[in-house]
Amino acid sequence: MIPAGYLAYQGEMSLVAVIAVGIVGSVAGALFNYYLAMHFGRSFLLRYGKYFFIQPQTLDKLEAFFQKHGELSTFNGRLIPGIRQLISLPAGLARMNLWRFSFYSALGAGIWVIVLVALGYLLGSNQELISKYLHTATLIALLSVVFITLFYVIRHKRREKILEE
Repeated sequence: MIPAGYLAYQGEMSLVAVIAVGIVGSVAGALFNYYLAMHFGRSFLLRYGKYFFIQPQTLDKLEAFFQKHGELSTFNGRLIPGIRQLISLPAGLARMNLWRFSFYSALGAGIWVIVLVALGYLLGSNQELISKYLHTATLIALLSVVFITLFYVIRHKRREKILEE
């Protein structure tokens, strides 16, 4: 996405199109994994996942994370390097609502895509600056996850409290 941002900076690509295609591509990949898990199930993932670096322990951890954090884990997972490619699997196994899955996937992927495209656009061809600020962009994305998660938890607790009354 960084090179595409740079090309948008040079006027060779549309900035809006780059971001839109990046989000659509991310959601398409997420839906592929979602349907793979939903249609073929856990046994299929355990049998063939080893060819794609998915160990049984990894799948167990992903499922536990998804069980604990529910739908929000789909959003959060999109922002965490190494997890973003796999978080669709437990969502598919749990048969998460497809529209919510797509929404949270697009939202999480959108943040990441925008950050990476913005880096390419703003930093231009200076490779040293890109390397320097990629860490900062990752930190910003992770802080966004924390704040959005806190918002979600507070809102959820307030709703539960209202329903109890």
